[in-house]
Formats: sequence, structure tokens, C-alpha cells
Amino acid sequence: MKPTIVLEHGAYADASSWNAVIPRLLAAGHRVIAHANPLRGIAGDAAALSDLVRTLDGPVLLAGHSYGGAVITNVAGDAGEIAGLVYVAGFALEAGERVTDAMALAPGATLNDTLERVPLAGGAVDTSIARDRYHRQFAADLPAHEAALLAVGQRPLAEAAMSEPSGEDPLWRSVPSWFVFGELDRSISAGALRIMAGRAGARRTLEVAGASHAVLISHAAETAGMILEAARERLTPLRLAGRG
Repeated sequence: MKPTIVLEHGAYADASSWNAVIPRLLAAGHRVIAHANPLRGIAGDAAALSDLVRTLDGPVLLAGHSYGGAVITNVAGDAGEIAGLVYVAGFALEAGERVTDAMALAPGATLNDTLERVPLAGGAVDTSIARDRYHRQFAADLPAHEAALLAVGQRPLAEAAMSEPSGEDPLWRSVPSWFVFGELDRSISAGALRIMAGRAGARRTLEVAGASHAVLISHAAETAGMILEAARERLTPLRLAGRG
């Protein structure tokens, strides 16, 4: 049975950021769900995704972009038959680690300097990337007009989510992982992503030359290819078992 592929978008984007990847996954015969990430906090967002996974029959492959990586890391291990994790320029956090901690694992991230903060009722704060800085920060390898549309459609991340500690049992400790990210990512530096991939024991890591944080849009073929590679690895032992 082919895994259902659940896509978790990151901050300053929405589920449509997977639009160039989804057709390739569907063409390979997978059921695909692009989940609407609440972007309110790691524990709550992971609980919402865990609830979705519990409704799915058969194996499930989770792919998370950016902050979505922190969310898939915290999905409950008993939520379903989770076959693998694909981190697309995503945070594979260690136990107790914060997004801000992971961004500081290596130099090169300039995200904080581009954020606008909007106070909300009750003292909470939302963050978004300033529209005039979105292209360079988030999607430098996309045409300016496409980046402008992304900037308008971006969904804000709760500021508190960036400093919320990750849970004590990262899913990558018990589930195989794959990583794909851009060489020129300015939101999470390639150096930090390499460190996260290494400590997660990634089955394979692909660093796309010249790619930005929006690697899932600018390099959809490579991104989809990594997701499908993870899905195929899940199927291989089943086929071998059937032959025995």
C-alpha cells in the first residue's frame, strides 16, 4: 500500500506553497493532503497534525517545510503508521530546542531582521516578513512577480512559536528522515540544516545549488523526488516480504 503523503507548510507561506510538488506526487499514485498549519505554537500545531494522521488508514509519510519541520518532529509517534519524515528546508529540532536555537546553529540566517510584529489582543504577537524584503529573504531564486504574490498571501507565525521548546521525544529518533534544502537559504542557513540532518541520521540529504528557502517552489522536481524516494523506501521491505 502506497503511503498517504501529508504536506505541512511553514511560516510566512500557506498550503499553496506545495502546488508545484503535489501534481508529481499524485502522478506517482499517492493520496496527498496539504494540511493547513495553524502556525500558533509547536505543541498545539503538532497536536492538530497528529489528529489528522489518526484519521488515515495505512502508512503515512510526513513532509514539512520550514517551521512545518518542527511540527512534524512533534507528531505523536502512536498517531498512526508513520513511514518517514521529509524535511524540506525544515527544522528537525532536538528535544527542548527552540526554533531560535536551531537558527543559531550556524551563521547565515537573516530572517529576524526582516520581520514585522503585530500586537494582538491579550498580549500575543504575530510576525510576518516585510513585503519589500520578502523576495530577497524567502524566495530570491523566484521571479519578482511570483515572490510578490507569495508576500501578499503569506500567513503569520505567532512570535511565541519561535521560542517554544520542542517536545522531549523527536519523531526523527524512531522514524527515518530525508532532507532537501537550498544552498542559499537565508531563513535557515544551509550550515544549520546540515547539522540538523546529521544529528537526525538522515537517509539522504540533498543541498540544491543556488536555491532559496522556497526550494519547494523553485525546485519542485527535486523536492518531489526526495519525497517519492522516501515513499519508495517504505514500499521496498513490503515487496521483499511478499516474495519470501
